Amino acid sequence: MAQQQADHRDNPDHVRSSKSVYRSGQEIECWLTDMDGVLVHENQPIPGAAELIQRWVDTSRRFLVLTNNSIFTPRDLAARLKSSGLEIPEENIWTSALATAQFLKDQVQGSDSGNRAYTIGEAGLTTALHEAGFILTDQDPDFVVLGETRTYSFEAITMAIRLILGGARFIATNPDATGPSKDGPMPATGAIAALITKATGREPYIVGKPNPMMFRSAMNQIDAHSETTAMIGDRMDTDIIAGMEAGLHTVLVLSGITHKDDIAAYPFRPNQILNSVADLKNQI
Repeated sequence: MAQQQADHRDNPDHVRSSKSVYRSGQEIECWLTDMDGVLVHENQPIPGAAELIQRWVDTSRRFLVLTNNSIFTPRDLAARLKSSGLEIPEENIWTSALATAQFLKDQVQGSDSGNRAYTIGEAGLTTALHEAGFILTDQDPDFVVLGETRTYSFEAITMAIRLILGGARFIATNPDATGPSKDGPMPATGAIAALITKATGREPYIVGKPNPMMFRSAMNQIDAHSETTAMIGDRMDTDIIAGMEAGLHTVLVLSGITHKDDIAAYPFRPNQILNSVADLKNQI
């Protein structure tokens, strides 16, 4: 028996299945899923993704597609997914920009914080903050909000540094250090945040994955409870750990960045390990 337990600890494919941990697909009422590597890969749908989404619709499951990308609005992302062959309504998409706007709105309500924000980002972030009631300005802002953009400006970063040193609270949408481009990796929010931190001595509060705050805000959007919600992701260091810390049933798919041999490097495990979302259809 002791040897069997040791084998389980050493085997990255072993997933605990006791009643206190495992929840079957039939018991899951709400689903959160990452986008890249789970539903799409290089603008192509992953086999089984369209069928899974249709299954959720047919069985009236509440679901949200999550992304740390703060560049695009949900409408933009819905259009991009549609061009990839996936029909996902914009109200079923939750971005780090939306989570950040909701976090700041909650921070302002019932406090003495103002609603003025200086932003570095694109339409996904500025639209979310505007709709949450924030005034976007570089004049005495209460917050400096750093998001993703494909054209980081030295002048904008300098302004952010000066405003933070002047007392503005430093917020970042996500910790990703690099992002993809057709020419290779490019600096992303996490890298620029590190530059600003070095210049100011101030660490940002980061809302996006792996902060479980993003999952909690997503669950609030669809009136979900952690006991009956699952998270599907392809990254152990963001999707799975954040889902685990938020108390969700976690499903790792091997269709994205994480390979089977990578799992052993982590001290935690997902509740399920599947080749792709195609393996989930029969569980719902």
